[in-house]
Amino acid sequence: MQAPCSKFNLCPLMSSDLSHVPAGYQTVTPSLTAKDAASAIRFYEQAFGAVLTFKMTDPQTGGTAHAEFRIGNSMLMISDEYPKFGCLTPAEGRGGAFMIYIPDIEAAFEQALAAGASEIDRPADQFWGDRTGRVGDPFGYRWTLAQKIKDVPEAEIARLAADWQG
Repeated sequence: MQAPCSKFNLCPLMSSDLSHVPAGYQTVTPSLTAKDAASAIRFYEQAFGAVLTFKMTDPQTGGTAHAEFRIGNSMLMISDEYPKFGCLTPAEGRGGAFMIYIPDIEAAFEQALAAGASEIDRPADQFWGDRTGRVGDPFGYRWTLAQKIKDVPEAEIARLAADWQG
């Protein structure tokens, strides 16, 4: 089997030397757009324990030109809409989807609902070994809250997935 970097000729872009990545960041950093990024940040703080690490105010509108926040060990970016730069909010439910691994799925799910998230799927055990629940945020994004509950061998996951799809 050919390595993905060879197949797509990405090897020159990939390196074990990550000196080009700022401290505290991963190689991929999601960037969200919201009609009111300040409200979105407050929601993420209440729902998921986000910590705001940087915010740049737009001097013309007073809104959020760019902000960065951390959930667990992951950094995310957010801004208000800027249509002339192609920064548009998603249609509700059609934005990106994110997964957060947390230690207590039940508490995290209830916390997200209390902060204003809408329930998509209540927490339930999954065949691949996680317990997951899904919520929608008021800004068009979907969040899967997940808690690892057991290790399942890959062969067993494949068998269970085939059964699950019927």
